[in-house]
Amino acid sequence: MKSALALARRHLGNTGENPSVGCVIVDTAGNVSGRGSTARGGRPHAETLALAQAGPAAKGGSAYVTLEPCAHRGATPPCVDALITAGVSRVVIGTKDPDPRTAGKSISKLEGSGIEVVSDTCRADAQEAILGFTSRIKRGRPAVTLKMATSLDGKIATHSGHSQWITGEAARKAAHLLRSEHDAIMVGSGTAVEDNPDLTCRIEGLEDRSPVRIVADGRLRLPLTSNLVTSAVDHPTWVITAKAENKPRQKALKDAGVEIIEVGRNPTGELDLSEALNVLGARGLNRVLVEGGSHLAASLLRTHLVDRVIWYRAPLVIGGDGRPAFEAMAVGQLNDAVGLKRISLETIGKDVTETYEIHGVTDALFGVD
Repeated sequence: MKSALALARRHLGNTGENPSVGCVIVDTAGNVSGRGSTARGGRPHAETLALAQAGPAAKGGSAYVTLEPCAHRGATPPCVDALITAGVSRVVIGTKDPDPRTAGKSISKLEGSGIEVVSDTCRADAQEAILGFTSRIKRGRPAVTLKMATSLDGKIATHSGHSQWITGEAARKAAHLLRSEHDAIMVGSGTAVEDNPDLTCRIEGLEDRSPVRIVADGRLRLPLTSNLVTSAVDHPTWVITAKAENKPRQKALKDAGVEIIEVGRNPTGELDLSEALNVLGARGLNRVLVEGGSHLAASLLRTHLVDRVIWYRAPLVIGGDGRPAFEAMAVGQLNDAVGLKRISLETIGKDVTETYEIHGVTDALFGVD
C-alpha cells in the first residue's frame, strides 16, 4: 500500500477533477506485476493502467488501491468491473470513496463477486492523498493549503519590504515542488503588485506542471505590465474580483489573456472568499496553494477557509518593525484563536518546515470511527 500511495502522490494537482490514485497488482507468487497512477488530466485511472501492465498475471492476485475503485460509469467504464473481470482474488483499499456514486458500492460489488476486500489500510495517508477531492465533493470547494515563509519571529519582510530571500535555497526548491502538487496558486493583489511574481514551478523537469495562477484582486490593482499578465497566454491566469468592478479594466485584462471571475463582497466589503472557492470547486479544482500576502492569509483563516498550513521558518529574527505574516485578526480571547495541530516537522537546509492541520478538518471531512 505504501508503494501505491507513492504512486498516488506522483500526480497530485495534475489529475483534473479526479483524485490522484495509486494501484499496485501483486501476482499469486507475491511479485509486483503491475503499477499505475491516475494519469494527468484524470484518466486513464490507476487500476486500468496497473491491470494493463499486469495482464494475465492479475488473475488470482491482489490489487492494492489507495481509494475504493470507482463504481460509476463516466468517460471510462467502472474500475470495479475491470478488477472483477481481471479475476483478482483480493482487493486492499486505503480509504472509501467519498463520492456518493461509489461510496461503499464497489466494496459490496467486489464482495458479492467472491473477492476478499480489506479496507482502511494506511487509511490516514490515503485520506490525506484525496483531501482536496473529498473537500470538493463534500463542501463544494477545494482544499486550501496556506504556505508561509517567515523569519523565526513570524515576519515575511523587513520594515522596508525587503524579503528576498528569507529562507534558503533548499526550502525554496521544496516550495516549488509544492506548487507542482496543486491545481492552482493563489495570492492577494498586494503580493502580486509588490513582488511581481511569476508563480510558476521552476524545477528542472517539472516546468510543465505549473498550476493555474490566481490573484484575489477586489479593486483590480494588478498592472497590465506585471509578469502574471504578460505571460497569461502561456500560463493560465485568473483574477477574482468584485462583481461590476471596473469593466474597462476587466476588458483590458481579458484582452491580455487573463480570465476574470466575479464574486460578491461580504458584509465587511471584502471579496467573498467562500464564494470564490466555491467557484473554483465548480471548475474542478481540488487543491489550492495560497502563497500570501498577509491580508489574504488572515482573511482566509478568519473565515475558516484554510485546511493546512505549511510554514517554512528561517533561523533569523527581524523584529517588531518587520512585516507580519498575518494582518490583524481581531482575536480578543485565546478561545477565538485559530487552532492548529502539527502533523509533521522536518529540517530543509538551514530552515525548519512545519505542516499543520487546522484543528478538526480531517475529522469533519472523513468522520471518526
